[in-house]
Amino acid sequence: MENSISYSAIEDVQLLSWENAPKYCLQLTIPGGTVLLQAANSYLRDQWFHSLQWKKKIYKYKKVLSNPGRWEVVLKEIRTLVDMALTSPLQDDSIHQAPLEIVSKLLSENNNLTTQDHESIIVAIAPLLENNHPPPDLCEFFCKHCRERPRSMVVIEVFTPVVQRILKHNMDFGKCPRLRLFTQEYILALNELNAGMEVVKKFIHSMHGPTGQCPHPRVLPNLVAVCLAAIYSCYEEFINSRDNSPSLKEIRNGCQQQCDRKPNLPLRLLHTSPDLVSQEATLTESRLKPVIVTSNEIHVEVERNNTANQKMTANVGNDSEPNLIDCLMVSPTCSTMSIELSTQADRILGCYVEILKMLSDYDDWRPALASLLQPIPFPKEALAHEKFTKELKYVIQRFAEDPRQEVHSCLLSVRAGKDGWFQLYSPGGVACDDDGELFASMVHILMGSCYKTKKFLLSLAENKLGPCMLLALRGNQTMVEILCLMLEYNIIDNNDTQLQIISTLESTDVGKRMYEQLCDRQRELKELQRKGGPTRLTLPSKSTDADLARLLSSGSFGNLENLSLAFTNVTSACAEHLIKLPSLKQLNLWSTQFGDAGLRLLSEHLTMLQVLNLCETPVTDAGLLALSSMKSLCSLNMNSTKLSADTYEDLKAKLPNLKEVDVRYTEAW
Repeated sequence: MENSISYSAIEDVQLLSWENAPKYCLQLTIPGGTVLLQAANSYLRDQWFHSLQWKKKIYKYKKVLSNPGRWEVVLKEIRTLVDMALTSPLQDDSIHQAPLEIVSKLLSENNNLTTQDHESIIVAIAPLLENNHPPPDLCEFFCKHCRERPRSMVVIEVFTPVVQRILKHNMDFGKCPRLRLFTQEYILALNELNAGMEVVKKFIHSMHGPTGQCPHPRVLPNLVAVCLAAIYSCYEEFINSRDNSPSLKEIRNGCQQQCDRKPNLPLRLLHTSPDLVSQEATLTESRLKPVIVTSNEIHVEVERNNTANQKMTANVGNDSEPNLIDCLMVSPTCSTMSIELSTQADRILGCYVEILKMLSDYDDWRPALASLLQPIPFPKEALAHEKFTKELKYVIQRFAEDPRQEVHSCLLSVRAGKDGWFQLYSPGGVACDDDGELFASMVHILMGSCYKTKKFLLSLAENKLGPCMLLALRGNQTMVEILCLMLEYNIIDNNDTQLQIISTLESTDVGKRMYEQLCDRQRELKELQRKGGPTRLTLPSKSTDADLARLLSSGSFGNLENLSLAFTNVTSACAEHLIKLPSLKQLNLWSTQFGDAGLRLLSEHLTMLQVLNLCETPVTDAGLLALSSMKSLCSLNMNSTKLSADTYEDLKAKLPNLKEVDVRYTEAW
């Protein structure tokens, strides 16, 4: 045994079973003699025996299939190889993967096979694919078959369970991108059948299952990954030639004429107004063709983080480039970019945008889908393509109609300083193709779910005041409410703008009615905040939001510093009244139903609050994190709440005056 024995040199492997034979031994027959291997027990001996048998047979099939002769014999050997793998008692991934890799190598080295040979081989290895992912080379072969014979029965009968397994169990397409490509080609093959998208729809439904909750958590992320990659591939030609397309700076400043650029311009800014054509252009040259546009004729709406109502226009001498959506959000005087896809790319785009629509129709998938699409994971060429944004509008509309906060909150940007779907589909955004109906729908759902805050209103006042006023002028009730809230919360500082808003409100019946209600509330607010009244107030137990509202409307409470609502039935709705108390410093909400929505409102308005008792309230981290803006807090009771340790540490770091904290019976205790 000075030299190792190769598996190919083993002629036979036997179990020693005669009487008086050494226990747990194997006999290996090799050229020139035999070798005995003794194991510690029968289980290990049997494992050695079957492993050696497996290795010996694998080397045999590798040798036979590496030099194929007649394909009838090759096909028979493949079936025998598959049967051997299925009947082997060994439990290891390589038992099934090794035959697949042998067949994959065979197919890659023999390109002269007929279509019938292809299908026969696929059917032969189908049993191995039921519980195993195909190797990369085999995926490439399957992709080719889907492209060349999309109507083959092999696609339906053999590939369907394979793709279903990939979607249910794959964890990362990045490790094996050909699995994603195979799934993508399979779905396109389904779309080529007579029923087309109906077949695709049935397949998506089979992946979701008949119940209201999909039992496979990986299906949706994998489907979305396939859709995103397919949509990206539609614009890959444009993306790869970006050096030949307008840069973001050129989009901002106006494109050059086509004759000044390289041929086959993939992206160009079209302009329909003859007034903006250069003086040298003739009337015949000005018809819907790329033209030179001076910088002061394209107005770019840039996010404003400092002063309100600041207007910016593009500057030729400015080398800094705004972010993607800023560049695309040109004024209505400029039309959208012209992107012409090939017939094949257009078909792929239509198929996978329809799949995104299907996914958005499932209630249980919508939260995760909204979260995956929140960062806008599409190339700039797709966002500039009118057909794509028009088709995707259905998905965004579904998000805007969903009452769940985790869904419609994904319409906003994923982080500060980055635009989201809300900005993209707002009037002035490149994707907006209506008169603001979707914008009004998004504002309505956001305002109704913890977003009735100064920050949100201030953002609208700075960036979208014009569209809000236009929609209010047309009688949109949501926008009328927005304008009233801007006046009520003193969002607008400019007197002329305030007067214009008031004129807009008074121009419609609904606006006039809501403005009158606002004036009544303002008069009551002045009476409420007038100096006088008690400094301490305690509501009786079982009091409701309506009781608190009636009490505060009965006189002046400008001196009220300490308010106890402990053991009452008030909810977050009473926050609308609490924020009107100018001198409030101590608030007791012990054992009430006051929740996260109320905390967010308090954190924006009662910045001088010093003592807050939230013991035994249903508040969670989502609301408690908002308290970090209340820098005057010196005493905070979060006993028996859903406070987490991380949120507690965050609050301690951001509240410098906090001296007394009660976190008993919480995760942070």
